[in-house]
Amino acid sequence: MDWLISSVITGAVVFSATNIDDIVFLTIFFSQTSRHWHVVIGQYLGFTALVVISLIGFFGGQVLPHGWLQLFGVAPIAIGIKKLFAKRDDHIRRESTGTLDVAIVTFVNGADNIGIYTPLFAISNAPRVIVLIAVLYVLLAVWCVVGYVIHRQQAVAYTLQRWGHWVVPVVLVALGIYILLH
Repeated sequence: MDWLISSVITGAVVFSATNIDDIVFLTIFFSQTSRHWHVVIGQYLGFTALVVISLIGFFGGQVLPHGWLQLFGVAPIAIGIKKLFAKRDDHIRRESTGTLDVAIVTFVNGADNIGIYTPLFAISNAPRVIVLIAVLYVLLAVWCVVGYVIHRQQAVAYTLQRWGHWVVPVVLVALGIYILLH
């Protein structure tokens, strides 16, 4: 039962670390269209592509020595450091927002998702991967709701845009250290 609780917590932390920047995009997308289902469907399509690519790590984890897989922890550390020094881009400008627009932005912005999920899946067994993926998808639904609500609250959106770029790198580096140690 400890593995289940650990998997749920890990899934929640990993999702938050890799998707906090997506909340800015979701907020902007929701504010650009009256067809909110297009945003939600696009988010799920792009996210599903990221998860499918990351599952390659799980299958690789079944054949590679476990000690080697811990070295994948370097990826989130590198991504976190890169994000820490990256130039901030707070705005997406689009005339209209459709399902494909959201899916593409979600996928293109998902290198950190792949970089985190792949090694995490690789060091996990099948039941843990199933729980992790379930947690990721449940939290994606929550993220869509939060993005919708935020687009209606300007003060919250401003705060998230202002401080989110510091929180994400710190959490990613911590996650990379966790993968290296476990």
